[in-house]
Amino acid sequence: MWGRPVPAAASQAAPAIRLSSPNTRYNNRVFPRSALLILLAAAATFGQPPAPKIQALIITGQNGHDWRATTPVLRKLLEDTGRFEVRVTEEFRGAGPETLAPYGVVILNYYDSNRPELRWGERADAALLDFVRSGKGVVVYHFSTAAFNGWPEYERLCGGNWRPQHGHHSARHDFTVKIIDKEHPVTRGMQASFPESNDELYANLQWQPEGAYHVLATAWDDHVRYKAGEKQPLPGPGLDQPMLWTVNYGTGRVFVTALGHDPDAMKSAGFAATLTRGAEWAATGGVSIPLPDGL
Repeated sequence: MWGRPVPAAASQAAPAIRLSSPNTRYNNRVFPRSALLILLAAAATFGQPPAPKIQALIITGQNGHDWRATTPVLRKLLEDTGRFEVRVTEEFRGAGPETLAPYGVVILNYYDSNRPELRWGERADAALLDFVRSGKGVVVYHFSTAAFNGWPEYERLCGGNWRPQHGHHSARHDFTVKIIDKEHPVTRGMQASFPESNDELYANLQWQPEGAYHVLATAWDDHVRYKAGEKQPLPGPGLDQPMLWTVNYGTGRVFVTALGHDPDAMKSAGFAATLTRGAEWAATGGVSIPLPDGL
């Protein structure tokens, strides 16, 4: 028999736990019911393995913005939640479905600069689209909305894109992001707005038809911030511009954030929370990552 023999006295059954309301008596001492329930719950889960982490892949390696600085921040934000295991590829050209098979979500930090040699190629393009159609997730981060001009299916996947005749911003500044959909899993429980510091406020993107995308949050683009000749013509003193939105693509989910120009702008608690919760939603359809205090 493995281990030492159990003494006869120790082998006797322990006294039964008897519940009584409002408290439980155990060995003639009062034991609060709430404490007992906590112990029972802990016993029920003791020894169970933790929920598997979401496998995430960041695709980067080219961008008009500093992808070498922002990619480590994206990775750290995701991994610090405890929900993700993240890998990075700086070369997706020539990739295929086998490249994406291990992952539940892809984060795009990529811009091809309108250079044909930086396009991924038909096989990799198809792999990404099929990945999402099959029920997986994609996060389109900031200037990745500008990628792949002339690829209509990528534009459908994104919902809104920076394009040669669509897309501009005033000088980076502090602004307020207003939550439009307070019931979506990504934004549920958030306050009505959050501050975004020293970031770019994207405006006048090229949008897919209404109903093809779903706006979660907006920010006011104040036209007085533009210098003469700097802004593409838009009516009025300003407009609310989408900052966070989602797209249903096949059976998969796409989360898009226009926020987070560089590591400094990515310090915003609102950016971090929506980025990580958006990635979890894209991968699973639900959100378990808690919101930080004050958000």
